[in-house]
Parts: sequence; structure tokens; C-alpha cells
Amino acid sequence: MNEVIESAAKPDVPKRIHRSAEEKRRIVEATFASGTSIARVAREHGVNSNQVFQWRYEYRKGILGGRSKPTAKLLPVVIAEPEAACTIPTVAPESNSSGTIRVEFPGGVSLHIGRDTDLHLLRAVVEILRA
Repeated sequence: MNEVIESAAKPDVPKRIHRSAEEKRRIVEATFASGTSIARVAREHGVNSNQVFQWRYEYRKGILGGRSKPTAKLLPVVIAEPEAACTIPTVAPESNSSGTIRVEFPGGVSLHIGRDTDLHLLRAVVEILRA
């Protein structure tokens, strides 16, 4: 019996590319730029995005020789107009010099604080008045 067995040709599987730690660091650091997509960086370098996530993990752990701790970043600050409900109470010293201060909250509530006032009690009272 001469049977011809046809075998399906294996699709061309790309060979694995072994990347150096320096190249992995460079790819990972490209993902840290503001507004950067990890998937896009991975595509640009011909790497699976899951692999880049793994490299990022290794980078943070210091395995790739990268920074072991993330550095602090400055964030933009926007100053908005205060809302009426968030007005800051005014503090005015009493006319006498007994060490008493008066805090006036919105709505006409005022609080007189003496020099021997319990700070924990004062904090609780202020929190209640702010609510």
C-alpha cells in the first residue's frame, strides 16, 4: 500500500528574539511617558504587550537594573473659586489678652477657645460645626 499522507505545512513561526536588559529597560521606560499606551509601545518594538507588562514588573522590582522605587512626579494644580459651603472660618483675637480666641463659622456660629482647651475635644467640635 502506497498511501501518500499529506501533512499540513507548519506556519512560519517567528524565532524568539532575545533582548538585552538594556533594550528591555529602554522599551519599559518608553511606556512611562505621560499619555503613552503600553500596547502601542509594544507594537512599535514588535513585542507582545503582555511581555512589556512583565518587563515593567521586573523593572520596578529592580531585576532589569531599573529604578527600584518610582520617583515622585509634580502634578498640575488648578486653583478654583471656593464654594459657599466651604468657607473658611475667621479667627479673631478677643479684645482682652487672656489668651482666648474666637472662631466665627458661617451661619453666625462662634466658638471661644481658651488656652487650656482640650485639643481632641476642640477637633471634634470643629468637625461637627463644619458638617
